[in-house]
Amino acid sequence: MRKDVGVDGDAQRLSQLVWMLFLKIFDDRENEWELLQDNYQSPLPQQYRWRNWAADAEGMTGDALKQFLDNDLFPALQQLQAKGGDQRAYVIRSVFEDAYNYMKSGQLIRQVINKIQEGVDFNKAQERHLFGDMYEQLLRDLQAAGNAGEFYTPRAVTEFMVRRVNPHLGEKIMDPACGTGGFLACAIEHMRKHDVKTVDDEAQLQASIFGIEKKPLPHLLCTTNMILHGIDVPINIRHDNSLSRPLISWTPKERVDVVVTNPPFGGMEEDGIETNFPAAFRTRETADLFLVLIMQLLKPGGRAALVLPDGFLFGEGIKTRIKEKLLQECNLHTIVRLPNGVFSPYTGIKTNLLFFTKGTPTRHIWFYEHPYPPGVKSYNKTKPMKIEEFDAEAAWWSKEEGGFKHRVENEYAWRIDLTDVQARNYNLDCKNPHIGEQEIHDPDVLMTQYHAMQMDIAALRGQLKEILEAALTPKSSNSDIQPPPLEKGGQGGFKMED
Repeated sequence: MRKDVGVDGDAQRLSQLVWMLFLKIFDDRENEWELLQDNYQSPLPQQYRWRNWAADAEGMTGDALKQFLDNDLFPALQQLQAKGGDQRAYVIRSVFEDAYNYMKSGQLIRQVINKIQEGVDFNKAQERHLFGDMYEQLLRDLQAAGNAGEFYTPRAVTEFMVRRVNPHLGEKIMDPACGTGGFLACAIEHMRKHDVKTVDDEAQLQASIFGIEKKPLPHLLCTTNMILHGIDVPINIRHDNSLSRPLISWTPKERVDVVVTNPPFGGMEEDGIETNFPAAFRTRETADLFLVLIMQLLKPGGRAALVLPDGFLFGEGIKTRIKEKLLQECNLHTIVRLPNGVFSPYTGIKTNLLFFTKGTPTRHIWFYEHPYPPGVKSYNKTKPMKIEEFDAEAAWWSKEEGGFKHRVENEYAWRIDLTDVQARNYNLDCKNPHIGEQEIHDPDVLMTQYHAMQMDIAALRGQLKEILEAALTPKSSNSDIQPPPLEKGGQGGFKMED
């Protein structure tokens, strides 16, 4: 694919690869459905089924293949009609609405198709499992592909969050900003492991997974991910913006039992989106709007786990009002503070995991500061965070039904009461009281401090110059006036007394 002049960058290569994988996976699943279902009818016209244009290694290639894709296949799938209300047709159309064939060389396209065709049979359980691991690696690689990294949450984080909210069969699970589907995939695996015993259980599971994704590439990745995880018809993975609906239009029937998500943060929504929310919570900061939405989406007793940046914890203004609403309507029982680098290289922003249950107000909040493992100073592509690192939190967690009564404070865990939070004007940026002043070795932090000190020195130099000029200028009427004293100030400099 790198040889093709039309494909520029890893994100485009991944997008190109995944629509091909989608059609190959769908064709393999159709082979299975044809065996299991009498009179199975494909939603695809015969000429557009993978087996009829792609499977033959000596088949269509060159300009003929390029023209077929651009002029026939893509237009047909983007306008695919559902015969008899076949939900599979809606899934295919939603996947291809914004997909694009970036490759310019028909010969190179044929080479890629042949590799996919010979590479894996998705109807063989072992091969499907191996490809699932490969697909996860593709999504992990996406984290380094520029802005595309926002759609992927490290696997260790998704697994820990899903295990803590512990979704059960019969509950509706939703990710309103589902990206590539990592949280939903973890929820599916979790419920299959603990709850699914029969065919009816599996059918119930398939109907309980809901996701919404605004951008086309991650929506394509997520839909394919769901099929890989055995969701035959992922019709509940919608290509839409969760924030584009008025908050009050989400009806009680649409409410869910569990929300697990990593909403986009640091960005601004398009003009007008904030008007879908009550005036007290109107902002264009995406993460803040998603938190308000999640409170609306949850049923009474519903559980949520989400990733939020440090800026939300100490933010004021509208953020304060959102935090006040959260603590009044939900039990924000736990905040896990993650170290730097968890989302590198996409972002170095420090993040937190918030866990809350709707229906009862917060009385106190437990904090847990997640440490680096021994010998690790930061995470990177070759040394990502591992799920085993959360074993200490899991052992400490206790049960919500008992009010987490077995939790105890330790060097990483501490508790604050609601009255303390209110006295701090809802500032949740609470430092670990068990750790004293730490020596900082982060180059970015040190350079910021150095810059601040240089600014202080420059300001002090200017003040001294003014004082000396005033002192050395003869003024008979003010000869007894002394310059103001200098007092040692912060950052190692001095400050002027008025």
